Amino acid sequence: MRVLTLAAVSVLAATCLTGCQKATKAPFEQGVCMHVVENQDGTLKFNPVANNIDTLELCAATLEGMRVRFVRLGSPSRELTGAYQGKFIFVQKEGIYLGDTYEGARFMSLVRTGDGRLAVPGAMPPAQ
Repeated sequence: MRVLTLAAVSVLAATCLTGCQKATKAPFEQGVCMHVVENQDGTLKFNPVANNIDTLELCAATLEGMRVRFVRLGSPSRELTGAYQGKFIFVQKEGIYLGDTYEGARFMSLVRTGDGRLAVPGAMPPAQ
């Protein structure tokens, strides 16, 4: 009985703690690829980049092209954040990561090849 009570208290405490975490969700606009900018006050601004985008991967490619153009123009920032249909897209030097929230866990979607292109993880044969 005491073990069950302790387990119930532990679950309740964990639930309360996760409820305190900030979890910013991306807007869900059908087919709209957005660039996300963090304002000085910590809020996010969502700027539409392209409409009628069919897939998350196409939005990620659009954001990668935008990142490359910014770098060519002399931007010191090498990373970019976007959003597509409720998901955040994080374009970083290692590849492209996806997340359900801005602050939460990020999962690898595409990796950079040796020449800088993006590929599905495991699609490229290992170097000989």
